[in-house]
Amino acid sequence: MAELFLWDHPVSPFSQKIRLALREKNIPFEHETPKGGGSGNLTILDPKFVQDNHRLEVPTLVDGDLKIFDSTIILEYIEDKYPKLPLRAANATGRAKARMIEDVCDSQYEAINWGMGEIETFKRADGELAERMKENARGQVRQIQAWLTAQLGDAEWFGGDKFGYADVCVWPFVNRSTSYCLEPESGTPLRRWYERAKERPSVKAVFDEFSVGVKGVAAAYDFLQEGLLKREYRDHRLEWMIKSGGIDIVQEGLAKNNVRFQWPV
Repeated sequence: MAELFLWDHPVSPFSQKIRLALREKNIPFEHETPKGGGSGNLTILDPKFVQDNHRLEVPTLVDGDLKIFDSTIILEYIEDKYPKLPLRAANATGRAKARMIEDVCDSQYEAINWGMGEIETFKRADGELAERMKENARGQVRQIQAWLTAQLGDAEWFGGDKFGYADVCVWPFVNRSTSYCLEPESGTPLRRWYERAKERPSVKAVFDEFSVGVKGVAAAYDFLQEGLLKREYRDHRLEWMIKSGGIDIVQEGLAKNNVRFQWPV
């Protein structure tokens, strides 16, 4: 029986980071998507998952009596507890660079991908508004991908000649953009990096899980309409929605009670 248990979701980029890291370090683990995960609805959520994370968010790592939320904290814990096959750079400069890259992906980049989901999957906007917001997203993704390309430089991986911490943190977000046809341009260093990473067994496993999981995401639209799902408009997601022209979407969601915010409620 594996020592570690991971509450996750195949489409969550934050969960994908953890599965990538564990597989790169050859650490056995078990994982499961909690019933009602992402809904914020305590009446349908798996009570064990609720007990393990008061934020009601994936990923959550369970190691004995220890329950850890937040993907960055989980990655740091994994690196600290399992120092063999380290993903972090050996020097302070490399570690700081990786942390900055992770922060951009977890905040600004994730919010854009999430916003695309609000439009494409959950139909929060249509017509001219939807097109304007998607055009804003395309421009923003181009900016972030240009910044990531500069961080990659001429190296094979973000950490240099070895697949490491920053690669684990970037790939899920570039992959999610790609699913919305916002992929890096063909022939660019970032696109070559993305395709090169997909050849790794750890990334291939995560990609296959994502490909299966994303097919079931469309059903979430019905759950939203039935009042069983509240989408979490936390921090950078809320900022993206407002700055990209969706303030009326936020107000409508509040009126319909199908958006939520982070704990404490």
